[in-house]
Amino acid sequence: MSDFSFCSIANVNGSISPLEEATIPIMDRGFLYGDSVYEVFRTYEGVPFLLKEHFDRLENSAKLIGMRLGQSRQQLLGEIQRTIQASGVIKGQEVYVRYQITRGEGTVDLFPGQELITRFVIIVKPLPVWNPEFYRVGMTLAIPETRRNPVNCLDPNIKGGNYLNNILALQEARALGADDCLILSIDDRVTEASNSNLWFVIGGRLVTPQADNLRGLTRISLYQACRLQDLQTFEEDVLLSSLSAATECFVTSSTREVMPVCRLRMPDGRQLSFPSGGGELTRKVMQLYKTFIESYVHQYAETALF
Repeated sequence: MSDFSFCSIANVNGSISPLEEATIPIMDRGFLYGDSVYEVFRTYEGVPFLLKEHFDRLENSAKLIGMRLGQSRQQLLGEIQRTIQASGVIKGQEVYVRYQITRGEGTVDLFPGQELITRFVIIVKPLPVWNPEFYRVGMTLAIPETRRNPVNCLDPNIKGGNYLNNILALQEARALGADDCLILSIDDRVTEASNSNLWFVIGGRLVTPQADNLRGLTRISLYQACRLQDLQTFEEDVLLSSLSAATECFVTSSTREVMPVCRLRMPDGRQLSFPSGGGELTRKVMQLYKTFIESYVHQYAETALF
């Protein structure tokens, strides 16, 4: 990878500027209420990973909150490409792209009305570099008192701009000395971490919670990667009471990929320990996912954005 550091850039409704100079009006509902939807993708060799799936999910999020997107996929992709070009990224580097659509600028009124014009915000920056110890040893989790919003109050498949529920849970976990949180539902079912999906090995089975969580695209890709190698996965309820039986744990997300967990703090203060650097099945999954990415990049090489 090149040592040249490219610029973090923002594009607000077509106006491109350095990230620290970008602004939006204070009456924008995304600022006032978190009334927005967004997606994040990363590149591999310049190829936008799972771009179609990210656009699908963006459109579904907008539909779930009753918001009409003001740009087509092609228009939004064109603005993303323009922003990437302005960043100065070169071949051999990778980018993190976040694109957010707010409901637009209105009055201080919860009801949005129908006349608002959406605003898009695109952020392009260097890919986050995670602490190598998170992969060599593993990250730590803690279960906070804060619970996941019930699904009949706020659908977790709305990938929206209001993350207060997750922020409160993460703050609690950090105060307990953990890297991230494991959020429970109000009826003691495991949901997800602050911004990643959870996986466990329980009774030799590879299990991921089905309750009250965002259907992560990395998780879906991992299903496919495992299926190609005849490794069975199970999406089912994981109860707080069953966590003591877990022998391995890891999280998945677009930027983390597959990241092992080495320790989990339970609500009663007990610490569950998992193999350093991931157990046998976790390490196998890490390799399967790496192979899946390589195959994807080869298949979609012509879609590279730079």
